[in-house]
Amino acid sequence: VQLQASGGGLVQAGGSLRLSCAASGRAISTYNIGWFRQAPGKEREYVGGIRWTGVNTAYTDSVKGRFAISRDNAKNTVDLQMNSLKPADTAVYYCAAGTKSKILSTLLTAAGYDYWGQGTQVTVSS
Repeated sequence: VQLQASGGGLVQAGGSLRLSCAASGRAISTYNIGWFRQAPGKEREYVGGIRWTGVNTAYTDSVKGRFAISRDNAKNTVDLQMNSLKPADTAVYYCAAGTKSKILSTLLTAAGYDYWGQGTQVTVSS
């Protein structure tokens, strides 16, 4: 599967952006999908994800209540809706796909994912 992330940009604090991860080659619904981000000088961190079932989502504490992940099987996409953005959310955002067989505990780390899209830059100004 190939992944393409899009939707990044420059937004003021308090604003919103919607990132999209488009899959090609395979149905996105057959993978666990994760969103990660990496700020300059920092390690890549897990933001959130959705299980292949499409039912279960998870988020890191710093984005809970502000970010939401959804999947559109018809479009073969997984979106990351980001609201109430903060300067601390500034980073390059990546989407990644992991096979169903991955152990649940690995889905919160990069180890749970096999395929990565190119990143999309999100910049939040204060």
